[in-house]
Amino acid sequence: MSTLQPSDARETAEIVAWAAAEGRSLEIVAGGTKRALGRPVKPEHVLDLSRLAGIVAYEPAELVLTAGPGEPLATIAAALAAKGQMLAFEPPDWRSLLGSSGEPTLGGAIACNLAGSRRVRAGSARDYLLGFSAVNGFGETWKAGGKVVKNVTGYDLAKLQAGAYGTLSALTEVTVKVTPKPETSCTLVLHGLADEVAIPMLAQALNSPFEVSGAAHLPAAAARRSRVGGVSVGLAAATLLRLEGPRPSVAYRADALEALLGRGARLDDWETEVFWAELGSVRPLLAPGARIVWRLCPTPSRAASLAQACLTALRSAEVVFDWGGGLVWLCLDEGEAGADGAASVVRPAMKSAGGHATLIAAPEAVRGSTPVFEPLESAVARLSARVKSGFDPRHILNPGRMQEGW
Repeated sequence: MSTLQPSDARETAEIVAWAAAEGRSLEIVAGGTKRALGRPVKPEHVLDLSRLAGIVAYEPAELVLTAGPGEPLATIAAALAAKGQMLAFEPPDWRSLLGSSGEPTLGGAIACNLAGSRRVRAGSARDYLLGFSAVNGFGETWKAGGKVVKNVTGYDLAKLQAGAYGTLSALTEVTVKVTPKPETSCTLVLHGLADEVAIPMLAQALNSPFEVSGAAHLPAAAARRSRVGGVSVGLAAATLLRLEGPRPSVAYRADALEALLGRGARLDDWETEVFWAELGSVRPLLAPGARIVWRLCPTPSRAASLAQACLTALRSAEVVFDWGGGLVWLCLDEGEAGADGAASVVRPAMKSAGGHATLIAAPEAVRGSTPVFEPLESAVARLSARVKSGFDPRHILNPGRMQEGW
């Protein structure tokens, strides 16, 4: 297996066209931090897009940034911070969760449609993808969207490309919408609430007029692992609500939330940043050792009952709640999970709760034998296969990454 490293879009297209003609499969990487995410790929060659980097254009006044897919997120964050701006979808750093190294890139975040805790209010990566250029499985260069915020011409293919895990096309340039960075932030912390009490409280806060931008609940075991003293103090469960914006507004909304929900501790701006980054990376809050990690997206009102069903069936299981209960992180011992990663327990529980489950962290053998993503209904599976074949008829781009056979 060789690594092919193009320096621009033209070379990328030439490589893919050659691979298509020869029937050679390609694994698409940039920073390489998410290679253990999804089903294992067995490629003949690696298409390394890390040289397609750099910030091509940045217009702070227009809130638009264009960069190569291999541009590190840290570099982009620094450039935006210098102008008081940010990526609102808060791309998480899953290196510790996936056991990987390297630098997370913009292309990887878009390809996997990743977002952090602000997604509950701000949306995901695909909601900020204005346009892109890419190379499909024919070796053809194509583009969609544009470089302005108000662009609704034609099909919204950005929604299709984001979250395709590189199975439809290889990105060569990405344009995203950026947003102003809040002047300040604080997090209200309520200690000692049971799961079944905390989740409705998070929903109440999110449905209030106080613009909560993060809502999470950590059972006691997870709260004790936090590096933020205001979360781990007391060794009890912690329920957290983030507020962002101008200082007077944040202070007023924090007081109003306490009047609604009860008084709690408050994390300052720095502690807030540390905690929500910690929650985004997930691993620091989970038990150490060989662990299987599932990402469950249930109906929020059923999150507590879903977690209880998993905790009852799986002795080693632990959970962390994000998005007001719309996201539940479930981890358990590799030994107890078994050859299917506990899918035989998790997926039936998800059917009762509504939503979908994704196996995020597991040994390669488990990810290769168990559906990593929620199994598709037959009609949806047929449609998805047609879309895949329309972009990549010879199935050479990240083959098998999302579904077996394509």
